Amino acid sequence: MDKSKVPVEQRAALSLLVDDHRSVKKLFKAFQESKNDAEKRSIASETCQQLTVHAQIEEEIFYPALRGASGKIDDMLDEAKVEHTVAKDLIAQIEAGTSEMLEAHYTVLTEYVGHHVEEEESELFPAVIRAKVDLRDVAQQLEARKAELTGQLA
Repeated sequence: MDKSKVPVEQRAALSLLVDDHRSVKKLFKAFQESKNDAEKRSIASETCQQLTVHAQIEEEIFYPALRGASGKIDDMLDEAKVEHTVAKDLIAQIEAGTSEMLEAHYTVLTEYVGHHVEEEESELFPAVIRAKVDLRDVAQQLEARKAELTGQLA
């Protein structure tokens, strides 16, 4: 998604979410390229942390702000909620799991999140732009909540 083409009233919120997507994709790639089990475990842990925070800010702030904008958006939000539930289950298995299942769980998480990100960026975000949903206040809320959840100063 070309963030420079996003209208100003949606740019900050959508950019924050797209930046999160890019960050996690880099972790997926680093995991795949790593040959070290300890490093893979560390990358998996960081991935789970980032995805947990990302899903939480979407569910608490972003998705509720979009609810009711259109029937199509509501349908996409319902699907996204189900996808988040599955991702959270995989995250729980990775965090509690044993090393021999790490590769399998992480691979499925990578594929699943990749699908979810593709749908958000190619379907949901363009629908939000077309619906002209003003996300300026939402962007500030997303940033503050993300900072709170990651322990940073807002």
